Amino acid sequence: MKSRLYTKYQTEVVPALKAKHNFVNIHQVPKLEKIVVNMGVSASLEKGALDDAAKDLSQITGRKPVISKSKKAVANFKLRENQPIGCRVTLRQDAMYEFFDRLVATALPRIRDFRGFSPRKFDGRGNYTFGVAEQTIFPEIEMDKIKRTQGMDITIVTTAPTNALAQDLLKLMGFPFAEK
Repeated sequence: MKSRLYTKYQTEVVPALKAKHNFVNIHQVPKLEKIVVNMGVSASLEKGALDDAAKDLSQITGRKPVISKSKKAVANFKLRENQPIGCRVTLRQDAMYEFFDRLVATALPRIRDFRGFSPRKFDGRGNYTFGVAEQTIFPEIEMDKIKRTQGMDITIVTTAPTNALAQDLLKLMGFPFAEK
């Protein structure tokens, strides 16, 4: 069974984008390609910090995170080569739509004094990256069991060639952008 957001994309978003931008072919309409959730952990923290971050990330996304390791040694940051520095999860297809739906419907409204994200955070190729200061906005995380608050970066990768087209896609999908 397809997710609620995917059926909304098929029935509402595709026809709206096709009419607005005068697309002839259905394959010209942009779509979500993947969502990457990344948590960076300071290398100077105790050893359990990375395990806690990986456990929280797996609860949030429903997938096992990949541990990212440093490529080079940097003395100023007290960083050695192949030292674990973070974890990430890449979501595609059904898991991506489920996560995007939970993010927009339940997690983002829980941010204190939230007025929407800036529409200027696109990278020029139709991808949108934003940061979340705490993992506690997700209802899967129990407040009593967290030891430290951890932020994360979320990247939404689309097939749109321009920022304007990607912004139209995300607006129709329900993503909260701040008004000017």
